[in-house]
Amino acid sequence: MSNELLPVDRFLHTLTIVNREGRHLAYSWQRLSTVGISIDWVESLEGRPEQAEMLEAFVSRLGRMQDTIGEKLLPRWLAALAEPARSQIEVLQRAERLGVLESVDDWLSARQLRNRLVHEYMTDPRRFAEDLRRALEASRMLFDCYSRVRRYAIETMEVRSACPAPLDLPRADGV
Repeated sequence: MSNELLPVDRFLHTLTIVNREGRHLAYSWQRLSTVGISIDWVESLEGRPEQAEMLEAFVSRLGRMQDTIGEKLLPRWLAALAEPARSQIEVLQRAERLGVLESVDDWLSARQLRNRLVHEYMTDPRRFAEDLRRALEASRMLFDCYSRVRRYAIETMEVRSACPAPLDLPRADGV
């Protein structure tokens, strides 16, 4: 993408990328949410590579979407609003003040959770199962953030025709 794009165009391009990442995360979320995550399930992953691969896809997609929102979408959204450049924590705090992020603390907790899932992979099956269940819930925060930024773009920035489609996280029962 060219650096010559206007800030609003860069923001809308990134919003489209997050939409695509969100569709992939929703697919992995739906698959993982139906397996019944438990200590036994975690312990069985070593002998079930298809389940381990499904888990890996979910964790990777969760992290990718959070990275893209936090490091690209939110800063580009603020730039499109002619806000000054800020540190990542300041971007998150500003997003919270503007109502597109419910809680900076929850965002940072989800980040730590994601890091544990990646770096402490199954060292403690009980904690890993608990963290996976939390990660499924943390995914909702990402979808909510996307939806709020999108709604802000439509209602305040008046860019409805350039916005990607809404993005919803499916329920665990597949509906």
